[in-house]
This record gives sequence, structure tokens and C-alpha cells, in this order.
Amino acid sequence: MTEPWALHPDRALPADPGVRRIARQVYAQTAGLPIVSMHGHVEARVLDEDQPFGDPAELFVIPDHYLVRMLVSQGMGNHELGVPTRDDDSGLDVEQDHREIWRRFASNWHLFRGTPTRYWLEHELVEVFGVTTRPSAKSADALYDHLLDALARPEFRPRALFDRFRIETLATTDAATDDLAHHASLAAQGWGEKVVPTFRPDALVHVDRPGWRAAVAELTRVSGIDVQGYDAFLAALEQRRAVFRAAGARATDHGHLSADTTPLSLDDARMIFAAALRGEATTAEADAFSGHMLYEMARMSSEDGLVMQLHPGVLRDHDPHIARVFGPDTGFDIPVQVEYTRALRPLLESFGRHPGLRLVLFTIDETVYSRELAPLAGVYPAVRLGAPWWFLDSPDGMRRFRDAATETAGFYNTTGFVDDTRAFASIPARHDLARRVDAGYLARLVAEHRLDLDEALETAVDLAYELPRASYAARP
Repeated sequence: MTEPWALHPDRALPADPGVRRIARQVYAQTAGLPIVSMHGHVEARVLDEDQPFGDPAELFVIPDHYLVRMLVSQGMGNHELGVPTRDDDSGLDVEQDHREIWRRFASNWHLFRGTPTRYWLEHELVEVFGVTTRPSAKSADALYDHLLDALARPEFRPRALFDRFRIETLATTDAATDDLAHHASLAAQGWGEKVVPTFRPDALVHVDRPGWRAAVAELTRVSGIDVQGYDAFLAALEQRRAVFRAAGARATDHGHLSADTTPLSLDDARMIFAAALRGEATTAEADAFSGHMLYEMARMSSEDGLVMQLHPGVLRDHDPHIARVFGPDTGFDIPVQVEYTRALRPLLESFGRHPGLRLVLFTIDETVYSRELAPLAGVYPAVRLGAPWWFLDSPDGMRRFRDAATETAGFYNTTGFVDDTRAFASIPARHDLARRVDAGYLARLVAEHRLDLDEALETAVDLAYELPRASYAARP
């Protein structure tokens, strides 16, 4: 490149000139709106401590499983990218030279062509950090020095970026047993409405997972309820939900392999829980218990008003060797087919029309958008469709979602965009991409005379800002 690297103002907008002109008008309505980030994985500690992010490898490469998995797919080892091992017995020499990690990433910039990771990284580097040269083997060291200098300045600390990104609300994702100390500290500093926790009980409801009994012991400690049986287990979970709600939580979050919500009898639930405490629960019993607990979580949400988010359909840790060496959720998570219609029927029969429940459904199996999820959201008052998530929060993935879901569910049975990110600096990039894609979709409806322009402008604002605020609003 002979010209300084810059991003095109029409990126991700439609290619057709007439539709693009309309899309520019629609996007202009949303580009400057505040960000409502109600489903993410940035830790509250980052904003509470407000320490500099460190170096470029620590910010962009090591924690980003999107980025790491692409390099791993080309034969690079996780350890070569600085991903730490679980212990010192792996025999792997984890790269400690962060400049070298950055060089390996920059030298392989071409691998990200056509991916949403490329779009997010471009936005971060150019719009946030003022980079004017593409990453490459030649530019790697100069870029590293540029970023290192920026990260040392106070305007690039987490809270300064939070304000610069115009984030109105950021929801973290927290274990049910988390003491929420960082949230309490933030609240004491006036940030309680800006950074809110989300209750995630996965470690407690999957009774066959390693560490489950330790998680139950921790639940006993933090709740003050002696969890020796199933009834005490429910009481302790309800107590923790109340603690989260008092700390500002708006929602719960549930990551299950299946969407099964078949309730167990009280006797069967007690029996499986007791067997699990003894380490004797079978896989079938554990699966039945996790489905039963989704039903129970819906019941609790109908009572306490926490929005229930469900995102099934990911086979975690597909490569057991990687999980053993590097720990869970280190990039080898693969989508599977999910059935929703029959699986959710028990829950929806009991709570689908309950005024106290809001159930937000996510999927990575996009074949179910028009066949199952849109029809469910299009009739049950409790159900809303979550945004395209994980492998689908890409330009074409988001367009396919609008095409498949809108005709049955409409726009107003969706909840707006969620970024689902651990990479703090990528939050504005992800929301910007969603706003551009929606602008293009709405512009096409205007060009086809299926919407008037004023309706498209109003809908764009609703999708970007009003719907996430309303969908996750605190309830009495």
C-alpha cells in the first residue's frame, strides 16, 4: 500500500448504489447512538481496577479465541501464541516474548480476509488506536511500538475507553457463586447502573462435570445454606439470584448442549442430586437433571424478573487433549444441531404466556431460524430471539438472520445486538457492524417499497438501542 491505511465509510453497506444511498441515511441515524451491551464476557475487575491493558499481544492476541483458532487451524500451536497451559507438566514451552507473539499474528494477517475477525480488528486498530499501516511481517514491530505507546496513555485505560465508546450499560457474565466484589466496588463509585452482573449457574446444574461437587461446596459457603440435598440446592440458588438482582443484574445466562426443558418429579430430582453428591449419577441422569434445571430457572425467572438467556448447541472442548493441556473453552468448541420446538414445549406450556418471564433464545444452528425459533417468538409472549451469536455474528450471518426470522417474528420480537465478547476494544466494532448490516437490510425494504423511509429510520434506532434497553430493563 502506498496510501495510509484507512477504512471505507461505506464498508459492509449494500453494493447496489441505489440501496447504498438509502443505507447511508439509515446508518447515520444509529452510528452515534450509545451502546447497550447486555451479553458479554468482559470482567468487572477490568473496569474496577482500571489498569492499563498491557501490551498488544495481551490485548489483541492471547485472550481472543477467534483470532487464536484461525492461527491454530494453519498449524500454529496455542503455546506459540502465548496461551498458558494448565500446569507445568505439559512439556510445551509457552511463548513469553509478547513482541514475537505479535509478529506471528501480524505475519499471518492475510488469514483473516473475509472474516468478521478482520472487520473487528480493522475497526479497533484504525478507529480506536489510530493505526495507519496494515499488519504484516514488515510492519509488525512498528505497529507493536505504536500500540504499546498508546496503551500506556490514560485515554486508553478501560474507563476512558468505556466513555469514548459511548457504552451506556455493560453486562458481565458471572458464576452463580461469584462474590460480586468488583461490582460492589464499582457501584460504590457510581458505576452501578453502567456495569451490571449476569447470573450464570452452569457449573452447578451439570452434575457430571469435573468440579461439580466443589462448586456445590462453594455454593454452600457463599449462600450460607448447607447444600446437603436438592431442596437446599434450590433455596441456595434462589438466594444467589436475589443477591445478583440486588447488585443490579438484569438477566441469567445458560449454556447447555441441548434445549431440553423436561421437568423431573420432585422425588427423581432429589434422587439424582443425591447420587451426584456421591459421584454416582449416570450420564443420562445428569442430562435429565440439566434439562429439569432449565425448567426450574424459567420458574425462578417468572418470579424474580431476571431475563433468561439460553444458548444451547455447542459441543465444548471437541479436542480433549487441548482441553487437558490448556483448559476448557480454548477454541475447540464446535456447533451441533439443536431441536427447540419439542425441547422447549414443557417450559413454554408452563411459562410461555407468563407475564413475568422473558426468555431470549440464541442459536448457532441457523437452520432453525425460520423453522422453529421465529415461529416460537412469533406467538409466545415470553419469547424473544437473541442476535446471531458466536460463529454467526458476521455480516452475512446477520443478514441471513434478518431474512429468515423477520417475516415470521418481525423486528420487535428480537432483542437487538449482543456482542458476546471478552475483547473489550472490539465492542464498538461489533456493534458498528450490526448497525451497518441492519441499515442495509432496512434500506432494501425501502428500495423495494416494503417500508417507508421514516419507518426504516425508526426501526433502525429501535434495533440498535431501544430494543436491548427494553428487553433487559430492570423489573420490579
